[in-house]
Amino acid sequence: MSDTLADAAGAALADAAPRPYWTDRPEAPATRPALDGRHEADLVVVGAGFTGLWTAWRALERGDAASVVVLEAERVGYGASGRNGGFVASSLTHGLAHGTMVWPDQVAALHEEGERNLADLVTTIGSAGIEADLLRVGKTTLAVEPWQVEGLREAAELGARHGVDLELQARDEVQADVHSPTYLAGLRDRTGTVLVDPARLAWGMAAELERRGARIHDASRVTGIDREGAGVRVRADGGEVLARAAVVATAAYPAPLRRLASYLMPLYDHVLMTEPLTPAQRASIGWAEGQGLTDAGNQFHYYRPTADGRILFGGWDAVYHRGGRVDPAYEQQGGSHALLARHFAETFPQLEGLRFTHRWAGPIDSTTRFTAAYGTARGGRVAYAVGHTGLGVGASRFSADVALDLLSGEPTSRLRFDIVRRRPFPIPPEPFRNPIIQYTRRSILAADANEGRRNLWLRTLDRLGLGFNS
Repeated sequence: MSDTLADAAGAALADAAPRPYWTDRPEAPATRPALDGRHEADLVVVGAGFTGLWTAWRALERGDAASVVVLEAERVGYGASGRNGGFVASSLTHGLAHGTMVWPDQVAALHEEGERNLADLVTTIGSAGIEADLLRVGKTTLAVEPWQVEGLREAAELGARHGVDLELQARDEVQADVHSPTYLAGLRDRTGTVLVDPARLAWGMAAELERRGARIHDASRVTGIDREGAGVRVRADGGEVLARAAVVATAAYPAPLRRLASYLMPLYDHVLMTEPLTPAQRASIGWAEGQGLTDAGNQFHYYRPTADGRILFGGWDAVYHRGGRVDPAYEQQGGSHALLARHFAETFPQLEGLRFTHRWAGPIDSTTRFTAAYGTARGGRVAYAVGHTGLGVGASRFSADVALDLLSGEPTSRLRFDIVRRRPFPIPPEPFRNPIIQYTRRSILAADANEGRRNLWLRTLDRLGLGFNS
């Protein structure tokens, strides 16, 4: 990377606030009171991100619980739910290609389930009157290296076999849509993804849940869950709740169930947000449809415009810290934000001089198969749904239903899927975990630099349905 680009990236980042843009706004709700004393409920939900909020929502909607308490260690939407790009995808399998490789006999049904889940999510948000800047604009996947072009063709053919209407765009077509000299081809999907403001969605869901009678407590870290008679005792800082059942939805953050650590790799993802573009700057990049964009490499970027005229630009690095530690101190460490700023300058050189107002990071709860892990504990009184690997904004609603199905014991259609019945391959403990993850990451970077050619290690992981990406 040239010194000129590095200097420009440094200048663009100079005044960027080290916190998520989505939650750094005047309309952010006040912190809710922490749990205090002893309480009772039908259901306790641990975690007030999307999985936890949807679990509370669906429990009330389905009639699984008359009283619900949600306990959050920080505040509603603090974790990945308030730090992501706002892409709400229909896929439950980390894409059709991955689903076909891992669950070939069930991928068609899983695809239909995901499409239905996304449609129901959109309808629910609209019916509740939640203002989350929801846009049904889809996504374009971009080839930025010659070897990625064939991958887009294969993806288009696979989509056609599942009835997905995808438009394969040649270089001139994709560059006419969004003006970047880096684009070689594109795959336009207008139905499989919607965009939202994730913080406003989380805040709106929490407010609506409270209107429906749910109790939400911020600053209430859960320290343990024990069996208590026919139910559970959920212990938290400042109090406890006796309940018939509980659902753990803590994503990459420490959970009151130790077993979850064997399935999760907390990977730090990094994001930038620009200042609002001027009309001339916006005209220079086109992007009239305002769809989400992502490039097609193993290490990839995701980016999209916002309602107030900014561009969110994130991804690429996926940083693992030894021991799987999660710590706010990691969010501004290393050179990932500077690297993203340089990649942004390469993607849109016509936006030279545009500055970033926010830079943030946070842990993604990744698993070895890129999809969530489900199960029960404490004699079936506790269910868990964690490990959405960056696609949780949409899949979290499906996961909420799965967790409630597991608690009810009823053999629903969702529970027949192997994605639910079988957990991901566990990750070896330290001291083996860190070297394995770092070697895998170096192998992926090497593959992207070598026309996508994967070494023996990556090919072995592919055959086992395992992996790692940004």
